[in-house]
Amino acid sequence: MSTPALPLFPLDTVLFPGGPLSLRIFEPRYLDMVRRCLREQTPFGVVRLVQGEEAGAAAEVAGIGTSARPVDFGTLEDGLLGIVCLGEQRFRVGRRWRQQDGLNLAEVEYLPAEDGCELPPECAHFADLLRDVLPKLGRAYAYAPLHYGDAGWVANRLAEILPLSGAEKQALLEVAEPLARLTQVAAWSTRQPASADP
Repeated sequence: MSTPALPLFPLDTVLFPGGPLSLRIFEPRYLDMVRRCLREQTPFGVVRLVQGEEAGAAAEVAGIGTSARPVDFGTLEDGLLGIVCLGEQRFRVGRRWRQQDGLNLAEVEYLPAEDGCELPPECAHFADLLRDVLPKLGRAYAYAPLHYGDAGWVANRLAEILPLSGAEKQALLEVAEPLARLTQVAAWSTRQPASADP
């Protein structure tokens, strides 16, 4: 399935399906985008910045991103709009352009949603870890559906909380097969923390 004009929010982060994303919105182009998404009950796309700045023109973004749907919003202490979104479906970025107000739009091809994949018994300790850690990470995860028995879901949550580089998280997002993603993130979980992206 494709859409001719999905608004994009380039960020220095990777959003996984089923995962939460908290944002502080201050640029007019994104305030307008969020208002429209809330009014029309439509998603926007989160893509990782490969080169450029979040507040400027995105020079280069990753080829695969995730659609995000706002699930909560409010005014923050500093007066800015705060929203909580949930990642929905991965997509491949096609033709991209910018509106006059600077908002990035793209034609995207939605990638197939993952079928449920049972968590292997030898990986049950990862589900136990997530049961312990996620409730301590603030209210954002209160909006995320819990699927501790699903290999893809567990892999995605581990990818979110482990100290991986942005490039590594992007590589995991691009792995289509849940067990392969879980195997890779499990291997990375046993090493020293990765250094931050330059």
